[in-house]
Amino acid sequence: MLLTRNVADLKKGESAVIKSFNDRDMSLKLLEMGCLPGCEVRLDAVAPFGDPICVRVGGCYCLSLRRNEAASIVVE
Repeated sequence: MLLTRNVADLKKGESAVIKSFNDRDMSLKLLEMGCLPGCEVRLDAVAPFGDPICVRVGGCYCLSLRRNEAASIVVE
């Protein structure tokens, strides 16, 4: 059985490639911020209480996301 993973599932320092989005409205916001399918993301940091998280997008810049936003990004 193949499990789908999202950015919120990543461990600190772990990388993955964006595959798709599971929330249409949120996907427009994320696409505007540079989270494109095929782009590599890496979880760089997590706030003390677990929210927000810092994700490095494409090795270029850090993006701060809430966990529910990160959960809408499907990765492989």
